[in-house]
Amino acid sequence: MAAKMSKGKKAAAITAIVAAALVTVILIGLILTGYFVGWGPFNKLANERFKKMEGNAEKYSLANVTPIVGSPLEGMNILFLGSSVTYGSASLQESFADFIAKRNGAAYVKEAVSGTTLVDEGINSYISRLKKVDKEEEFDLLICQLSTNDASQSKELGEISESGEFDTHTVCGAIQYIITYAQDVLGCPAVFFTNAYYGSAEYAAMVDALKEIQAKYGIGVIDLYTDEVFNDITGQERALYMADAIHPTRAGYLEWWTPKMEGYLYRFVTNL
Repeated sequence: MAAKMSKGKKAAAITAIVAAALVTVILIGLILTGYFVGWGPFNKLANERFKKMEGNAEKYSLANVTPIVGSPLEGMNILFLGSSVTYGSASLQESFADFIAKRNGAAYVKEAVSGTTLVDEGINSYISRLKKVDKEEEFDLLICQLSTNDASQSKELGEISESGEFDTHTVCGAIQYIITYAQDVLGCPAVFFTNAYYGSAEYAAMVDALKEIQAKYGIGVIDLYTDEVFNDITGQERALYMADAIHPTRAGYLEWWTPKMEGYLYRFVTNL
């Protein structure tokens, strides 16, 4: 009996050690993911790395932005929907959304969660979060990110629906759902924007599909991806403007992305 109890205690001790080791590995993994990628419960740790970048210097901060007088966006209420690029994960949480709102005297809601997808999978997907936005709040515009996460996670592209029924487990279906939700539920037009160019056949296919959807629905599309003039910057500028191939710094948003996006938005809202 004593031998059996001894074996039982040894097994329990081994199980406890394995469990503790597993918890430690998971914790370390989460901390490293937060520091290097900016995702998860330790995402703010990445700020310690990003704040050292020249492109995130204080002179590019939201606090130092000068408002534009007489902007066509002044007084509007804008809903920004997206993932890490909208959130500003590599720019100390100050993205084009914050810069556009402050520069143009607009109110805004920034509904952005890093690592999320257009494809409707999980409580943090674009569609799930969009449905939680206050339906009583009056928005003048929805600006939605064409998420790079759908490309990197190889989500199904899908097809453009002709029936009005959307497969939201595909990229095309999710885009169409968001457009019609903005129009029918929030009562505002939608503008999608793409990332600046980076090498991804999957993302390029998403951009092409978005343009086809634009032709069908008449939505706005700020195409930063295929704009050769926009993407023709020097290596020195790229080092200042981008933290990596996908995520801009404060300087990248403020000096590169925001003026381009504003120019399109001014034309878009003027013609509504």
